[in-house]
Amino acid sequence: MTNRWGMTVPLGGIALAQHDAAYAALDRAGFTDVWSSEVAGTDAFTPLALAAAWQPGLRLGTAITPVFTRGPGLLAMSAAALAEAAPGRFALGIGASSPVLVRDWNAVPFDEPFRRTRDVLRFLRAALAGETVDEAYDTFTVRRFTLERPPAVPPPILLAALRPGMLRLAGAEADGVILNWLSADDVPRALAELGERRAGFEVAARIFVCPTEDAAYARALGRRLITSYLTVPAYAEFHRWLGRDETLAPMWAAWASGDRRGASAAVPDEVVDALVLHGSPERCRAEVRRYADNGVDVPIVALLPTPEVTAGGASELLSLIARLGTNPVGVSA
Repeated sequence: MTNRWGMTVPLGGIALAQHDAAYAALDRAGFTDVWSSEVAGTDAFTPLALAAAWQPGLRLGTAITPVFTRGPGLLAMSAAALAEAAPGRFALGIGASSPVLVRDWNAVPFDEPFRRTRDVLRFLRAALAGETVDEAYDTFTVRRFTLERPPAVPPPILLAALRPGMLRLAGAEADGVILNWLSADDVPRALAELGERRAGFEVAARIFVCPTEDAAYARALGRRLITSYLTVPAYAEFHRWLGRDETLAPMWAAWASGDRRGASAAVPDEVVDALVLHGSPERCRAEVRRYADNGVDVPIVALLPTPEVTAGGASELLSLIARLGTNPVGVSA
């Protein structure tokens, strides 16, 4: 059983300036970690910087920071600053991200994602250790870069990985791996590709959780998310590799033909239920535990909106956090 329990931040419906109460609620409820994502909402570092100041007991992580959208030096500086603000309790998660986020939204070519991720990983390892980096990597060149404030405790670097190549890179060169969009039963297959893991290697997984007993609502939301994510080529290939080729073929065919509504309708209930956990908060907590039982060291809840939270607002959300935590009596409703 894992001793770590993470939540994706920031939480929807609460302004960043009011997240001090949310971080305190997470800590009281037994959450040990807060992990940020970076898509089109907040950047990855600001919510964690606030958590570092407001709740010094929480561990912090990015899941993930894309390797394309910042220059290597800026990414090293951002990571070093947070590592200095929260020494020994920050983990830097990096990954390739997707063509939409990188190319369409940030105007950066999405070229050679595997090699770019590998090169940024190697650069960060040297830079965050305080070394002067003067290197021509395969995908970029850095000349005489040295961090002015290298962190006293360099953060571990985790690599977001889906298929065997990136999983093997994570196992060989990173300090951990971040998994995403897989079921608890898929975890052993992914972990088998890591090879022999070094001491201290961490396995984190983002897990989509919609804690409501309104199954129709949760499945409708889950279908929308699945058709948005699993039609991205990298995720489609990931799920083919996991064995869902026949199950998801109707969705992919409808999506390719431009039939978005038909694609969503083609996702079977069993796929939604495996990838988007729903039910009472207590049931969801038990289902998240299954990831830990199958080898995940840091299960990271990605909390989805529910009808109850929409109606009840911030107070209902904090009550929900209390019920999802490993110490469910730690926060009053």
